[in-house]
Amino acid sequence: MEALVVENLKKTYPGGEEAVKGVSIKVDKKEFVGLIGLSGSGKSTVLRCINRLVEPDSGKVFLDGVEITSLGKKQLKRARRDMGMIFQEFNLVERLTVIQNILSGRLGYTSWWRSVLRKFPESDVGRAVEISEVVGMRPYLYKRADELSGGQRQRVGIARALIQDPKLLLVDEPTSSLDPAIGHDVMNEFHQISKELGVPVLISIHDVNLALEYSDRIVAMRDGLVVSEGRADEFDKRRLGEVYRYKI
Repeated sequence: MEALVVENLKKTYPGGEEAVKGVSIKVDKKEFVGLIGLSGSGKSTVLRCINRLVEPDSGKVFLDGVEITSLGKKQLKRARRDMGMIFQEFNLVERLTVIQNILSGRLGYTSWWRSVLRKFPESDVGRAVEISEVVGMRPYLYKRADELSGGQRQRVGIARALIQDPKLLLVDEPTSSLDPAIGHDVMNEFHQISKELGVPVLISIHDVNLALEYSDRIVAMRDGLVVSEGRADEFDKRRLGEVYRYKI
């Protein structure tokens, strides 16, 4: 059964750039799907249209049968709690500690005054500590975000998404600013978390080798369109050459 269904998604930016030209994607429950393609192929726009950080011009998105693209503002806010988003730029609050950044993932669940004062329930704090252990960040809970390495910052972003108890993880280029060894570590964590917690993942990634190593299935984009998809072990050099126009 599909956790995520994207149907004929389209997005043109002001100025006329057709970023997404009719993309359809399905992600099954517990599935780890790699979204690959050259820079500018539309991968990041697809992810942002799914949770409506960018409003699509047309098309439909369903998460566990709920049409995300038809929701009003209040309903969308609730639905976004089910979609953990992990950004390429980390999007941490630099002056806050690791545990405070992780707890930011609970802002959609808590009252307005608790959000303003960052007074989270003890149960949320306990969960934040547990998740920090999962991603290897418990020793750094009270370090400020601006004191962390790139790999550590990425792990905090993962923990912040996990504390939402998401039905889906959307991950945008998580390894682009990391050295190869740390990139492997981060991808391994995503994969383990996906399988152990049963959370499906749609991950945009520029590193083809990492995508093939960790993904169950690959969706390849070029010029705003899906041009190939299938099991990761089906993507040989010939097929990748067609996707990347022999620039791999």
